[in-house]
Formats: sequence, C-alpha cells, structure tokens
Amino acid sequence: MDLSLSTRTVGDRTVVEVGGEIDVYTAPKLREQLVELVNDGSYHLVVDMEGVDFLDSTGLGVLVGGLKRVRAHEGSLRLVCNQERILKIFRITGLTKVFPIHTSVDDAVAATD
Repeated sequence: MDLSLSTRTVGDRTVVEVGGEIDVYTAPKLREQLVELVNDGSYHLVVDMEGVDFLDSTGLGVLVGGLKRVRAHEGSLRLVCNQERILKIFRITGLTKVFPIHTSVDDAVAATD
C-alpha cells in the first residue's frame, strides 16, 4: 500500500493529512514533507493519522524526527489519532508522553499543550 499526504492550514497550524501505511518504504516521503514544511517556516504542525492503516518503527522515527525539528524552532507537533491499533503502538513505546495525541483536528488545533 502507498502513502498519501496532503497539507492545509487551519489557523496558525499546518495540518498534514496522512493516509495508508507508514513503513520503511513510505516513511521517507513523510520525512521529506515534514522537513520541507519546517524549512518553509511551518513550525506548528498537526499530523492527522486518521487514515493511517499501519505504522512501524521507521514511521515512529520520522515522527520523532519531525518533533525535534519543530522544537528547534520553538514549535509543536501534535498527532490526531483515535484508532486503537495505532494508539497502542504509542502507548507501548512510551511516546504518549512525548506527543500530544488528540481525537480530532479541531481539538489539536485548539489545544494549548
């Protein structure tokens, strides 16, 4: 399966909508998108993972790398996900303590965490 990416602006946040599988083969595409956004001055990102079917350790690494990039600019990276199988990965790895995870894009955009 492939990875689909699209971006849009909501308020002062850039929302990256991700669909498909984030794995060793597709993660570089997400990494490139996040790097490009930060290089273009977008430091407050919301990654909408509602359409993600699969996430592996490579994908987790890309998200952590994205978080480091935005934090270097006093930015933020929030995730949107309410799929139990994906949330479980974040819980098992302890990344629920690293990423603010919201149930909707609206919640993520409105949050002040």
